[in-house]
Amino acid sequence: MADKFRVTIAQANPTMGDLAGNAAKAKAAWDAGKSAGSDFVALPEMFILGYNAQDLVMKPALQAACLEQIKALAAECADGPAMGIGGPFAEGGKLYNAYFILNGGRIVSKQLKHHLPNYTVFDEVRLFDSGPLGGPYAVGNTRIGSPICEDAWFPDVAETLEESGAEFLVVPNGSPYYRDKFDRRMSHMVARVIETGMPLIYVNMVGGQDDQVFDGGSFVLNPGGHLAVQLPVFDEVTAHVDLVRDGDGWRCEEGEKAVLPAGEEQDYRVCVEALRDYMGKTGFKKVLLGLSGGIDSAIVATIAVDALGAENVRCVMLPSEYTSQGSLDDAEDIAKRLGVHYDYVPISESRQAVTNTLAPLFAGLEEGLTEENIQSRLRGLLLMAMSNKFGEMLLTTGNKSEVAVGYATIYGDMNGGYNPIKDMYKTRVFETCRWRNANHRDWMDGTAGEVIPVSIIDKPPSAELRPDQKDEDSLPPYDILDGILHMLVDEEASVADCVAAGYARETVKRVETLLYISEYKRFQSAPGARLSRRAFWMDRRYPIVNRFRDDSGA
Repeated sequence: MADKFRVTIAQANPTMGDLAGNAAKAKAAWDAGKSAGSDFVALPEMFILGYNAQDLVMKPALQAACLEQIKALAAECADGPAMGIGGPFAEGGKLYNAYFILNGGRIVSKQLKHHLPNYTVFDEVRLFDSGPLGGPYAVGNTRIGSPICEDAWFPDVAETLEESGAEFLVVPNGSPYYRDKFDRRMSHMVARVIETGMPLIYVNMVGGQDDQVFDGGSFVLNPGGHLAVQLPVFDEVTAHVDLVRDGDGWRCEEGEKAVLPAGEEQDYRVCVEALRDYMGKTGFKKVLLGLSGGIDSAIVATIAVDALGAENVRCVMLPSEYTSQGSLDDAEDIAKRLGVHYDYVPISESRQAVTNTLAPLFAGLEEGLTEENIQSRLRGLLLMAMSNKFGEMLLTTGNKSEVAVGYATIYGDMNGGYNPIKDMYKTRVFETCRWRNANHRDWMDGTAGEVIPVSIIDKPPSAELRPDQKDEDSLPPYDILDGILHMLVDEEASVADCVAAGYARETVKRVETLLYISEYKRFQSAPGARLSRRAFWMDRRYPIVNRFRDDSGA
């Protein structure tokens, strides 16, 4: 008769620093595993603390509190399955990213992360010490290896575990989303399975932390790389998988195989989940935003409704004499379609007061950008006043194209606590609006149907800060701008590379200059949902003072 071993996978959503709350989630998963007759309950990397903790993990008081919480969890979960849970471990003046194995009321083993990622959003070389290559741990008569996240992206840790007697692998992860990352994960894990001949259980967390969203998508691979189980992305799930051992070793029985959505849907869901968790984990309940009648504020309002519900979203139209009737109509239209609270607060009187106050100083000087920025900053002032008065967090609405080239007013339309579309280029904003109008999912709190008026999507973008203004008066057409930005930002391409791709050198140089001189604005901008490997914040860290300009392609 074949041997059986049941593993409970806890694809759960921790809250950074909420040690007791995270322990309670671990205990709930353990309870489910115990009820299901599991032998082992697997939680993700760094789960007791949350991930990515950055420098918070370096505080000795926090390290001690995490260890005490894990010891208490071990005592509470003494009578039942073993458990694996991630957390920091300090010993001998060193700090490790560890995976604690709890059994019989105590910590019986610790796996220490060997490969420390030091790219994109990760600074683990700065935070942790590298653990040694080690062997597996025992749960009953079964020996399990647990390469921690990055350890499974390289062959040596898994091979060492196999050579020292591991029978299958359980890989705990804190792996955040970026577009098309799932395929890269899968290819690496298939490689480990083929190299070692062992089944592999990949356990990833879900939920938002600042700019990052962990997308779950946990899975099980059998020898040969065959997919046996696939959990959904983004959802908290506790699942049980059964491994069976016969003469050829362990294999996982076939289980759920969730269908993963397309990339455009995953991007939109990241924006929704990022805002939902940012609000929930910081304690905010309601948001407000300036609704201009343009496409960026339209998609942000829609994301906010899908994340929080229409009853928790306030939209404010703040028109000036340059605001078109079309924008007034479109803003009111989308507010009605979304079902949000809608306020109308003209800024003409406030703008005239500021103009009168500055008139003696500005006498004889030509009107221009200063007067445009006064309008934007008045809107920012009024929105922040409402945010303070109503206790509603202000959302900012600048897309990645605008954030990249500084086409935004600092202390004006850049005001806000969070930006759901900070990593979404303008051309993708258009695509996302069309996708949302055509699709509705059960994780959206908003209604189905055409929630964003087609008139908003089709009209030429404009800041409406002067008569007949269009974005293309100041910027290249967005398809050209975004193509250049994708090369300069996402690919770190040279000016020569952009010219070779068919873009005019003069345009590329202009975009490059705008990109560099806008760094100070990005340094002060609100955090926002990360969709790519080169989002503006931790992925791309550039100096503010910088005289370098790329003269290639001349």
